[in-house]
Amino acid sequence: MFRNQYDNDASTWSPQGRIFQVEYASEAVKQGTAVVGLKSKTHAVLVAVKRSPNELASYMKKVIRIDDHMGIAVAGLTSDARVLSNYLRTEAMRSKLMYGRALPVGRAVSMIGDKAQTNTQEYGRRPYGVGLLVIGHDDTGPHLY
Repeated sequence: MFRNQYDNDASTWSPQGRIFQVEYASEAVKQGTAVVGLKSKTHAVLVAVKRSPNELASYMKKVIRIDDHMGIAVAGLTSDARVLSNYLRTEAMRSKLMYGRALPVGRAVSMIGDKAQTNTQEYGRRPYGVGLLVIGHDDTGPHLY
């Protein structure tokens, strides 16, 4: 894409009404590998395509375990996924230490959304170029977000 003065951060609009950083992040997710999530009344499953970018590189991890009851699958930039997964692991451990129970899956998804939204509102930060599927189970059954 053509780079110009409007693609430096996520809080500057171009004259055409576009935010280029958001478009770049969306394009990174589109170019990621396929990830599929399935949920039934008793189970939730994540499946990801495992491919190497070239023959000299190793496979990238696309399914990441967060806690005993929760995991994520990623499409897009793996480094951004690593940042978000480490954040989720920290919050899951904090929930176990402070409240003595596992972090509810819905609350974890809400926390990730809040963290991702913050980057689009601050100058000098960029949106995460990763799409996440989050699965987990709790007292109400399996969940897929």
